[in-house]
Amino acid sequence: MGNTFWFTLAVVLLLAAAGTAAVLLVRVLRTRRMLVDAGVPLKSKALFWAAVVYTISPVDLVPDPVYLDDIGVLLLALRALNTTVAASRSLKAPPAGAPAPRGGKRG
Repeated sequence: MGNTFWFTLAVVLLLAAAGTAAVLLVRVLRTRRMLVDAGVPLKSKALFWAAVVYTISPVDLVPDPVYLDDIGVLLLALRALNTTVAASRSLKAPPAGAPAPRGGKRG
């Protein structure tokens, strides 16, 4: 195993980490809309922001060069927030046989 193997392995790991970070960034940006929703409890919002702070914080529970614990904490917070939002929206949804609300002006 020469230097090219280790270099290739390092490049592949860096690309995987960059891809995961890009996916997380997109999910975090989409989550902004959910945080504005009044039906989402403060606990879920605080959990999300705590995960974001932990992710950008220099303090690590597990010191590693790939930030696996940071990504895991953020993914768990996003999953919890998505579950809460889905439950909140299902409570707000009208019953199956109810007529749809009418929007717009009458005139």
